[in-house]
Amino acid sequence: MAIKIEMPKLSDTMEEGVIAAWNVNEGDDVEPGDIIAEVETDKATMEVEVFDAGKVLKILVDEGDAVPLGGLMAVLGEEGEDISDILEGADSNGASASGSSEDQKEEDKDEAKEEAVASDTQPASSASDNGRIKASPLARNMAQDKGIDLSNVEGSGPEGRIIRRDIEDYKAPVRAESAPSAVQSFQQLESREVKVSQMRKTIARRLSESKFSNPHFYETIDIDMKQAVAARAKMNEANEVKISFNDIVVKACAIALTRHQPVNSSWHDDVIKEHGDVHVAVAVAVEEGLMTPVINHADQKGLAQISAETRELAGLARERKLQPEQMEGSTFTISNLGMYGIEEFTAIINPPNACILAVGAIRDVPVVENGEVVPGKRMKVTLSSDHRIVDGSKAAEFLNTVRNLLENPLAMLL
Repeated sequence: MAIKIEMPKLSDTMEEGVIAAWNVNEGDDVEPGDIIAEVETDKATMEVEVFDAGKVLKILVDEGDAVPLGGLMAVLGEEGEDISDILEGADSNGASASGSSEDQKEEDKDEAKEEAVASDTQPASSASDNGRIKASPLARNMAQDKGIDLSNVEGSGPEGRIIRRDIEDYKAPVRAESAPSAVQSFQQLESREVKVSQMRKTIARRLSESKFSNPHFYETIDIDMKQAVAARAKMNEANEVKISFNDIVVKACAIALTRHQPVNSSWHDDVIKEHGDVHVAVAVAVEEGLMTPVINHADQKGLAQISAETRELAGLARERKLQPEQMEGSTFTISNLGMYGIEEFTAIINPPNACILAVGAIRDVPVVENGEVVPGKRMKVTLSSDHRIVDGSKAAEFLNTVRNLLENPLAMLL
């Protein structure tokens, strides 16, 4: 009996998934537990496994195509089994939802015919007889983003089709250096449309809701980081695990949250939930936006543990391998742009948190101590707060606690 492989719900907010890669081809045999596809959701790239044995009779969507929840992706069964009724049902109700237009579907049919003719007369190549390049939609988008001419790429997919790994592995031919021109040349930019990823769609929706639904207000404080800089240097001399300034900020905020519970809260219409646990999300920049892995029970962890966990989660985020549960349940968020030289900025609250802390760069500035001008190290942080939950005085008290902890880092070890 034929088995439908439908788009599963891989995260709590997922509405559709994009086929990032197929790990099988039509005609392949699969066993329960085999990973047949990688799907890009609104949070990460997840693996799709099968729970039944069989032969892949039909793949209905290409790499790069979007499929709604429950949409038909592929069909398993026994060799020679009739699945025409399943395919007709998919066409009639749009369950396959490949994301392609009707024109694209017709073009794909024509291309398949041309490939069949070509296979009888010549070896498979990356282009059909009429000069059209055979490539998956994902490969086309990647090539466009990278400025790669598909005619220069050799396809490794079925019948010479260009697929994702061909673009990832492509190396442009080395060109001979030309003589320097007397007139300075400038790179010519080209207008293009970039397909919006599932992650970017989610970022746009959630932050728009946060910015325009939650009444934000902002408070900035300037912190003397001289003692924190010295303490970090000593800790890194004595330990294999290297502590970053962001790790120290995470720890300071985690301790401060235990003393200022209104900041460690969330809005739920008729009630404000003051959280008993402290789970700090750390914003990590990835190619398509931001991901926010969570350090659970950050108040109960030492700096070395926070550092190791943050590095591991940040690495998974950049590889798009974070699991949904590693990004859920935060009670407070920290966004640090100091490594980019940004001195001060404001951040949009990460719902359902009440606050988010924007951390700037540590600046070498002259300061006055005991009536004398001496070298100093200062860092500005800005707290964005939801005014429905946190009042200005409560936010200020929290910031002053954070400042006291960072200016006296030994207090965090007590």
